[in-house]
Amino acid sequence: MSELAEIRLHGHRLSYRIGGSGPMLMLVHGITNSSASWKPVLSLLERDFTVIAPDLLGHGDSDKPRGDYSLGASASLLRDLMVALGHERATFAGHSLGGGIAMQIAYQFPERVERLVLVASGGLGREVTPVLRAVALPGAEYVLPLLTSEPLVSSGARVGGWIEKFGLRVGSDIGALARGLASLQDNEARRAFVHTARGLIDIGGQRIDASDKLYLSAAVPTLIVWGDRDPVIPVGHAHSAHELMPGSRLRVFENAGHFPHQDEPAEFAAELTDFVSTTQPSAVDGDPLRRMLLKHREP
Repeated sequence: MSELAEIRLHGHRLSYRIGGSGPMLMLVHGITNSSASWKPVLSLLERDFTVIAPDLLGHGDSDKPRGDYSLGASASLLRDLMVALGHERATFAGHSLGGGIAMQIAYQFPERVERLVLVASGGLGREVTPVLRAVALPGAEYVLPLLTSEPLVSSGARVGGWIEKFGLRVGSDIGALARGLASLQDNEARRAFVHTARGLIDIGGQRIDASDKLYLSAAVPTLIVWGDRDPVIPVGHAHSAHELMPGSRLRVFENAGHFPHQDEPAEFAAELTDFVSTTQPSAVDGDPLRRMLLKHREP
């Protein structure tokens, strides 16, 4: 059973969940979410792994300082968390924003990454829900207090519940959105959200696109997981990434939305566990990386 813990890194409090035993698995949540978004699968994964699920800075119970909320800064912080807790390498599973961070870790610190699991990941194409694109608009930070008000958040949660009663999975996404909005009811959380979102998204969609570097993943076993009814990031990104990532595996859950690990927790955990047990961790070797970089240096 996972427990809540915290550590101070670079002067900031970082909250995380930790539990289980076995190979290390780090779970990285999405924007406006927290480690709690992994709760449906934690007990299942802890049967086979030592699971660490942090609250990113600006999210959950971690500090929300004024500072750098870029992918690179988040990747460095999670590397430091792993090292501080005494772990050399891990399989990184990232959802949405967390997928982009996981890819950034693999790019910055390949020696730390054994495998990648990308769950409805950001950073694989331009398209993203208009709700997030709207954050790029001037003055959006002044509208957020209205959107995150208690009556509206409660209404969204109720709508999600009603839809789920009719058997429509989209309700889980609405409920998750409501919980995400609820996390933005204080000024520090809203400021961190705006800084994070604007670093990744503009009015036209996602600004960060890792597609031009996906060939580097050839040396890292990669599992891509998506819901075929994802209203936030289209499932087409999964198919495109699968084609660009040599040897990657793709699993699309039918009737699941942006949170397939919540919609199908047992199947998700089984898929991830099978992936780890049937693949070898990436080897740490700089020469193949250099050859790949030189091979793709020409336009």
